[in-house]
Amino acid sequence: MSDSPCESVVSMNENLGGRTSSANDSFGQIKKAVVVLTRLPDYKVSALRPPTPPQFYSEDESLSSSDSDMQWEPEEDSSDSDFSFSNNKRKVAKLPRADTTKTPAPSTSSNNNDNNNPKVAASTSGHWINDKSKIRPNLPEEEVKVGMMVLARRMHMRWRRGKVMEIVTKEDGRIKYKVSFEEKGKSLVSGHHIAFDTTPTLEKLYIGARVVVQCQDNNLWFRPAILAELPSRKNHLRFLVFMDDHTPTYVGLPILHLVCRPLEDVVETLPDGHHKCFMRQYLKDWPYPHLTQYKAGESGIVELNGVKQNCDVQVVDCSLMQVLFQDSQHQEWIHRGSFRLEQHMARLLQLQGEERKPEDTEEDK
Repeated sequence: MSDSPCESVVSMNENLGGRTSSANDSFGQIKKAVVVLTRLPDYKVSALRPPTPPQFYSEDESLSSSDSDMQWEPEEDSSDSDFSFSNNKRKVAKLPRADTTKTPAPSTSSNNNDNNNPKVAASTSGHWINDKSKIRPNLPEEEVKVGMMVLARRMHMRWRRGKVMEIVTKEDGRIKYKVSFEEKGKSLVSGHHIAFDTTPTLEKLYIGARVVVQCQDNNLWFRPAILAELPSRKNHLRFLVFMDDHTPTYVGLPILHLVCRPLEDVVETLPDGHHKCFMRQYLKDWPYPHLTQYKAGESGIVELNGVKQNCDVQVVDCSLMQVLFQDSQHQEWIHRGSFRLEQHMARLLQLQGEERKPEDTEEDK
C-alpha cells in the first residue's frame, strides 16, 4: 500500500460495498464541519449572567450600559441629555419590568413658569422612577446608649465626634444627650442634633433622609445635609446630598452618617431662607425635579451673593454643573434645579408669595 493519503482514501471507499469513488459519487466526497458563530443580542447575554449587586459595577460599566437600569422611563421624556457629558445624544433603551410600577409623567397643563422655558423640564433622568424612595423605611430605631461614640452638633455647619456621657429627660418629656467632644468641650443636644458614628446600610437610606457628611478637607469635621438622590447607573452610583448652606455634592456611602432621631418634617431642621424653600419644593417634586438643560460651553445667569452674574458652564455632571463666573473667576458646583439659576428665580418668588398669602389673609381679617 502506498503512503499517499489520496490512495488511502480510495481504498477505504472500496471497502464500503465494493464501490469505487468518483467526483460525482456522494459517498466519495469528504465533508468538512463548519462552525458558524452568531452574536447574541445584549439582552440575551444579560439574561444569562448572574445578577450583580449595584455596588460592584464599575464607573466605566455604568457609563456604557445605562439601558440596564431597573426602572421605567416615560417614552415622551426627552431629558436623556441630563446625564450626558458631550453633545452626542445616546438613545436609552426603555425596558419595562414586570415588577416595576409605571409612574405617569407630570401633567404638562400646569401654569408653572418652568413649562414655558424650553431649557427647563421636570426630569426623571438619573433618578429612580419610584415615589416610594422618599418614604422612611419602617425599621426598628437603633438605640442610643451612654458611652456610645456619636457625631454631635457643635455649631450650625460644624459637627464633631464625641461620646454620649449622659441621657437627660426634661420635665416636658424631651430627651437630651450630654456629649463630650474629643477636642474638648461638652454640649447638651437633642436627638436630631446627633448622628451615628457608623456607616448606615443601604436599606436605611431614602430621599429626604437627614444625614451628616464627613468633610473632604478635614476628616474631623462633619456637615449636616439632606439626602437628595440614591445611587443609580445614571448618577454613577453615588449619593447626592444638599448641605445646609445649599452646597450640592455627590458622595460615597462611607462618608455618610444617619442622624439618630430626625424630625418628622426634616426641612424644619433647616434655617429659614432660600435653601429651606428649595428643599421643601424639591422633596415635593421628587421623583420629577425641575432640571435646567445646560451643556458644557454654554453661558447663563446665576445669582452670587445676591447679585445676578454671567457665568460659563464648564462641566455637566448628572444633576450638577460646574460654573465659572466671568467677572470674579469664582468657580463652584450648582444643582441644575437651584433657585440661583435665572430660569428658576421666578419659581422662587412664586413659592414665597404663596407662603405669605395665608398670613396676609389673617391680617386682612
